[in-house]
Amino acid sequence: MGAVLGDVLGFAAAVAISPLPIIALILVLATPRGSLNGVVFTVGWVLGLSALGAVMLAIASPSGASTHNHPATWVGALKLALGLLLVFFGARQWHRRPRDPSQAQLPKWMGAIDNLAPVKLFGLGLALAALNAKNAPLTIAAAATIGSAGLPIGQQIASLAIFVVIATLGLLVPLGVFLLGGEKAKATLGNWKDWAAQHNVAVMAVLFFVLGLKLLGDGIGILTS
Repeated sequence: MGAVLGDVLGFAAAVAISPLPIIALILVLATPRGSLNGVVFTVGWVLGLSALGAVMLAIASPSGASTHNHPATWVGALKLALGLLLVFFGARQWHRRPRDPSQAQLPKWMGAIDNLAPVKLFGLGLALAALNAKNAPLTIAAAATIGSAGLPIGQQIASLAIFVVIATLGLLVPLGVFLLGGEKAKATLGNWKDWAAQHNVAVMAVLFFVLGLKLLGDGIGILTS
């Protein structure tokens, strides 16, 4: 189990520091019912990651993800495809990054966060975790790694839970700062939001490129061994 956790920690960390969900949470915390809305958004995020990871494990377990402690061919093909996708995303993000970080613009949908009811904020957190084209491949890759390791079902669930916890730290930290930091928290979170908005594209480009290359290597290794 330890070796599996070592493999998935990188994916979890990449999800955790993904700037857009962090910016979205900070905007949610600035709404009139910031504490409630922030918790609801974070719960949606956790359930989204958990559901996507659980679906991947459910697919992997009965499909022969591992044979004689070696990942099945389809796992290698999946990692190869995910690696190509992440490298493509990374190259596109880098190409589209603003030359002047101060000119970076947030997605237009973030302007509507102030008007969203808690149930819609829950759905937003769920979607950013499970349906986002940038975070979902990382979660799928992590779950495929867990499912192909030949672990007992209990250790698979525990590994996925650890992945979800680490991948949620990027939201838990600003949520904790807001709930415990008092008035100073607003200025701190505002500075974090500004930095994340300016460097979002560059950060994700580098992460996607590095993790994409890792997945490509893993996939090629499985398919050729």
